[in-house]
Amino acid sequence: MDGMDWMASAMRAAQAQLETATHNLANVASDGYRRARASVTVTPRGLVARESPDPAQGGIRETGRPLDLALLGPGTFRAGSTETRNGALIRDRDGYLADQQGRRIQGRTGPIRLSETAVVGTDGTIRDDGRLVGVLPLPRGTTVRSGALESSSVDAISETLGVLTAQRAFETAQKTLVAIDQTRDKAVNDVGRLK
Repeated sequence: MDGMDWMASAMRAAQAQLETATHNLANVASDGYRRARASVTVTPRGLVARESPDPAQGGIRETGRPLDLALLGPGTFRAGSTETRNGALIRDRDGYLADQQGRRIQGRTGPIRLSETAVVGTDGTIRDDGRLVGVLPLPRGTTVRSGALESSSVDAISETLGVLTAQRAFETAQKTLVAIDQTRDKAVNDVGRLK
């Protein structure tokens, strides 16, 4: 792999880091959002950026609304066919537990139908007048806090620094690529003159 290929891979890696940081910044106020991390590794094909989820828990804020559910631990809610940590839930017009987009939250046995007086336990059990109406499928080590929401785990200042760092890395690789190209061009032209 020559210098131009290395610099091209460095530019791609910096671009991927920039995209991750800007995506994180865009979700700084999204409830339940967990920041993504971009790491760069050296491979025989050059520099490669990989994105992975950051397991850090976002802050918990009290809302007092009984269907606002904060997850403490690694779990997610299954809303339709997607997974989310945003626990700002509602009771839809048909009486089912749903997210803000209207996607029904899936329990262990399907969508959960409940009344306005339903109570969500810390273990994910949902009871309506003492009767079990559903169980949120949560992994071991995850609990639910009713009447609260998890904030985004993104730190805006560190992500802004990540954006600046990625931009500088991209510019440096780009300038080095241009310098290598100019050096090669000069070498080819000088060899032609010597003959």
